[in-house]
Amino acid sequence: MTGPLTGIRVLDASRILAGPFCTMILGDLGAEIIKVEIPGIGDGSRAWGPPFIKGESAYYLSINRNKKSITINLKHPKGREIIYKLVEMSDVFIENFRPSVAEKLGVSYDELKRVNPKIIYCSISGFGQTGPYKDKRAYDLLIQAMSGFMGITGEPNRPPVRIGVAIMDLGAGMYATISILAALIAREKTGKGQKIDISLLDTGVSWLTYMAMNYFATGRNPPKMGSAHPNLVPYQCFEDKNGRYFAVAVGNDEHWKRLCKALELQDWIDNPKYATNAKRVEHRDEIVKALSELFKSKTREEWLKLLEEEGVPCAPVYEVSEALSNPQIIHREMVIEIEHPTIGKLKQLGTPMKLSETPCQIRYPPPLLGQHTKEILKELLGYSDEEIEELRKIGAI
Repeated sequence: MTGPLTGIRVLDASRILAGPFCTMILGDLGAEIIKVEIPGIGDGSRAWGPPFIKGESAYYLSINRNKKSITINLKHPKGREIIYKLVEMSDVFIENFRPSVAEKLGVSYDELKRVNPKIIYCSISGFGQTGPYKDKRAYDLLIQAMSGFMGITGEPNRPPVRIGVAIMDLGAGMYATISILAALIAREKTGKGQKIDISLLDTGVSWLTYMAMNYFATGRNPPKMGSAHPNLVPYQCFEDKNGRYFAVAVGNDEHWKRLCKALELQDWIDNPKYATNAKRVEHRDEIVKALSELFKSKTREEWLKLLEEEGVPCAPVYEVSEALSNPQIIHREMVIEIEHPTIGKLKQLGTPMKLSETPCQIRYPPPLLGQHTKEILKELLGYSDEEIEELRKIGAI
């Protein structure tokens, strides 16, 4: 069996995280990914460490499987010539240069669609290709700050907190993937390619969802609430007697009754102040204070057992090591091993996309810098060994 995107070729000129995460997803789905890198330097994330595994950055290794690496100097006319030849036979081109850089390098959408009118061209940037901020430099931290996320993340009266992974980059990569898949379907109908403009800031703002709507409804900024929820009570983490944390998610009034039963708090079930979620939100402070004191009387494991027996949604707060060794994660093949040419056995996160008829496949490990340059030039584009050597000498590859 082959993946659902088998036969789709993606030319990936992106680097660091958002673009490579997108192309890894497309690669897992079966697309052929040709990763275009700077000769001698490569994707900037190759240097993002420690930690390194036998000289390879853990950061880079996390998001670049199922790709082949070719090194091309886009500033050299012979390098651009290679790109144009590859574009002719590709379905998708992805870049995450700052706006106007693609034009300077001769790989803008207008340039590439002249080479291949069916090309789907995806640009990923911090602020998008238009607007007063389009030329600003952007990193995930800055977008978390400007999107409003850091204004609602963390404990009350404490400094802003960054979400533990670069969620804006990852989200933009996912939106890019969704858009590319939609553009491929549209091309089947129209025969035309198109340009996709993905912004990290747009991504972050779109993910505000109910927090934005809460603001629209009240005119008030949502406060930082730690692990708590502005619309549900109790829906947060609590500390046990040993200083370990667990989460309790009371999503409806039936859950509330089950919680009270598990905690032997019959009088709370009958108390009109707590009978509905709206009332519990109104009396949040007294409920949370009482529960916080009560939960410190037993261990996390004891509480989870009691709550689960009554059907109360709950979970331990895991460290990464605990999460990655969880039996459900192992069963779902979300931790796998692949063979790397210099590292040997390399652990990777599996794919969350489970398709019954066209399953995802991990075909290639993250490539070494320029590992497939000769293969692509010779087998795909028909260059001779002598021509390839000359391209190396003149600095085009």
